Amino acid sequence: MPGAAHLRPPPPVEHQHRRRRRTVLIGTVLAGVVAAGLTVAEPPSANAAISPTAWNTVAAKHSGKCLDTRSAGTANGTVVQQYACNASTAQQWQFQPTSGGYVRVNVRSAPAQVVDVSNVSTADNALVHLWAYGGGNNQQWLPVEEADGAYHLVNRNSGKCLDVPSASTADSVQLVQFTCNGSAAQSFRITSVDTPPNPPGTPDLGPNVSVFDPSMPASQIQSRLDQVFNQQEENQYGEQRYALLFKPGSYNVSANVGFFTQVAGLGLTPGSVNINGAVHVEADWFPPQNATHNFWRGAEGLTVTPPGGLDRWAVSQASAYRRMHLKGNLALDDGGWSSGGFMADTIVDGQVRSGTQQQWISRNTRWGSWTGQNWNMVFVGAENAPAGSFPDPPYTKVAQTPIIREKPYLYIDNAGAYQVFVPALKSNSAGPGWANGTPAGQSLPISQFYIAKPGVTAATLNSELAAGKDLLFTPGVYRLSDTLRVNRANTVVLGLGLATIMPTNGTSAFSVADVDGVKLAGLLIDAAPTNSPLLMELGATNSSADHSANPTSLHDIYFRIGGSAVGKATESLRINSDDVILDHAWLWRGDHQFGVGWGTNTADTGLVVNGDDVTAYGLFVEHYQKYQTIWNGERGRTYFYQNELPYDPPNQAAWMNGSTRGYAAYKVADSVNTHEAWGLGSYCVFTSDASIVAERAFEVPNKPNVKFHNMVTVSLGGRGTIAHVINNTGGPSNSTTNKAQWVNYP
Repeated sequence: MPGAAHLRPPPPVEHQHRRRRRTVLIGTVLAGVVAAGLTVAEPPSANAAISPTAWNTVAAKHSGKCLDTRSAGTANGTVVQQYACNASTAQQWQFQPTSGGYVRVNVRSAPAQVVDVSNVSTADNALVHLWAYGGGNNQQWLPVEEADGAYHLVNRNSGKCLDVPSASTADSVQLVQFTCNGSAAQSFRITSVDTPPNPPGTPDLGPNVSVFDPSMPASQIQSRLDQVFNQQEENQYGEQRYALLFKPGSYNVSANVGFFTQVAGLGLTPGSVNINGAVHVEADWFPPQNATHNFWRGAEGLTVTPPGGLDRWAVSQASAYRRMHLKGNLALDDGGWSSGGFMADTIVDGQVRSGTQQQWISRNTRWGSWTGQNWNMVFVGAENAPAGSFPDPPYTKVAQTPIIREKPYLYIDNAGAYQVFVPALKSNSAGPGWANGTPAGQSLPISQFYIAKPGVTAATLNSELAAGKDLLFTPGVYRLSDTLRVNRANTVVLGLGLATIMPTNGTSAFSVADVDGVKLAGLLIDAAPTNSPLLMELGATNSSADHSANPTSLHDIYFRIGGSAVGKATESLRINSDDVILDHAWLWRGDHQFGVGWGTNTADTGLVVNGDDVTAYGLFVEHYQKYQTIWNGERGRTYFYQNELPYDPPNQAAWMNGSTRGYAAYKVADSVNTHEAWGLGSYCVFTSDASIVAERAFEVPNKPNVKFHNMVTVSLGGRGTIAHVINNTGGPSNSTTNKAQWVNYP
């Protein structure tokens, strides 16, 4: 991501939908912590999912029974027990931060009383009871999240875990502390009682999907929206994932969309769900309102009427705005810099203002007008693209989208049944597909899907795939010890809430056979510390079947190597099948936060295309250590490419391609005869050594049918040089000539 972009001074801009910075979230587990016998992964996730203001049930995972105060007692020494869940205030708990990620756990029936280990004991089986809070370490607990979203609670004084003795399932069993051992008797599900229950008839979509009905009180819906945002506003590398879904109807609420949050309508078309309020992204958490880190979120399938007529979607990579109808104006920045977004199948009645956006792609859109420019703005099938053309302004316009299938999505039909709509393939299109009524496509009943929840095994998922099921991943992180094998034509794999797949055994996350019509959508593929030679493969080596009538398509598919933890993957995505459509992808070797370094989160190449007739819209590939993208197939097409070269080569000698200085961002193989690309940008900021040179951004064979249009290179802050734009033409970009452009090659 262009994190270095905030080196440039941001212009001022008015702010709307503002809210004050909230209280620091509790439960953050620091990197490298070993909590008294409970080994935490390096680094662990940020446990930001427990709001300090929410009241929660705390249910033992093995028994399903709730943490309870005996007889609703309020006195010092009252027994803390497990008991059948009954919604009483004696079973509602609040987690208030103390320091260092620890919390006090107080009960709603007696808010001054907290969970306490008797006699400040450090022994196994020491009893747990209520006691007035006095700041003692024996009264403080560290919530440590597990892979499936449950928690261990580790005592600050003893380092031991809250435990149900002998894993009993009986009522009235008094809880104790015991050496942390990872057992289910030490595992608790923490669920906010402020979260409105999903309406009757909702499929079991797991605890991190909220389904709203227009009959619910607006205050209750707003409370849930705010609760999730407060948890996710700064939660850039936590494991919490959320989908907030609106049934058809009208709502007087506003949704501020944080990290790893999907806000979506459950109508067949956007007009079915009307939000009389904002659906917006701000950058208050990263002053001065710098949106260059606003990743991993999305809004889909809503009609929005914002207060004051202006909404804001200040985002950077991996933040899709799809099937939206905004009845007003839309700002794509927040005053500070923002760096690249994706809009598709959308209508904005008023003006879109790109502001500080460095680059953007709009596909199959319609708006009243567009204003703004910086480096690389691409419009494909945009019905009212702005006037002017590259290089001044830097607009690339393609009148029609040559081939596309829109992203599949969950919806509720007129009978109230949940289905997944799979839009039909369309050719030479412009504007949104739903503008004139129901789009063409196929509806699949929810019964056709295996609904996956975190903790499911790869063996189970592969068994369901082999049995002919499609997959619906509910929000969460899925650590899988084996590759998921998609062998059936027309299989749909759909993630809600940016569901995250991590292959833990050095395997790939997905292997897709060379078959027709597979759709993968809404997933983040996260590399593990054990190196994966490849994270996703479409088609076996030397695949050659013709899929032009029914291609495989990828929608909002993101890859991450490092950032949340150490991750390694030699190659992220390899496409061997012909005719594949890439519809918004971010392939990212992490450049900041955890597990980042030249020898740490190692990754050679983001994308390798071996198949013929592959088309990409909105392709973001960043920071890999060799070629970012290698295209070996014939007749490939790319509409918008955004790249940053790796920040962290220690010196020029460490980043050499034979005798060539550095590696190109986009390499078309010498054997290719036909290839075309529109609107490409590549940037450098070499943080370790500003003398490093990349010989060229784009490296292609010099043939008449290999055509590149509208390219830009930038040296961010003048730290480093891109000597040429394409082959030995154009440039340089360096500390003297910051930006270079080239219109057509050859």
